[in-house]
Amino acid sequence: MAIEDLQLESRPPLTVQEFEELARAEGWDEDIRVELLDGEVVWMSPINDRHAACVKRLNQHFNRRYAAEQVLVSVQDPIRIERYDEPQPDVTLLGPRADFYARGTPTPADILLLVEVADTTLRTDLGRKARIYADGGVSEYWVVDLNNRVLYVHRAPEGGGYTSREVLSVTERLSAEFAPEVEFSVSELLI
Repeated sequence: MAIEDLQLESRPPLTVQEFEELARAEGWDEDIRVELLDGEVVWMSPINDRHAACVKRLNQHFNRRYAAEQVLVSVQDPIRIERYDEPQPDVTLLGPRADFYARGTPTPADILLLVEVADTTLRTDLGRKARIYADGGVSEYWVVDLNNRVLYVHRAPEGGGYTSREVLSVTERLSAEFAPEVEFSVSELLI
């Protein structure tokens, strides 16, 4: 038999609905750290102390600097991007809603800024996740790189990528596009 004649078994990607049904059927709870990327169930890395501290720092800074009627800070909660993606970013700044998103998982239309903290996940955060977020239309995406002590800023999603990408050092300052009047130094976002 020629190699061209082999039929490899493959399964179609899981949809978000199938992923959620699988979670219910398997009895997964919030302690099961998985996310859906490109229709594939992906185990998330364990959270180490430095990563957790950075997420807490971001949460505190964002809650102090943005008014409650301007932003809802969501920490390590799922977002829904298209049909095959339900990642759990480290920090998401959402447009506030009276129901706190009880009636539906946030989508890119709700996202003001999305932030991932990378210590062991930099390749995924700058590659696969950046593509997923850009494809979904997330307008601004930051990656806090704990090992290299820099901040990657992605803006203007188009064609499966971001047309604006910057790498900022600890001495630089920035603002999110949705609130240019609120400024941060990169050093205060790092741990």
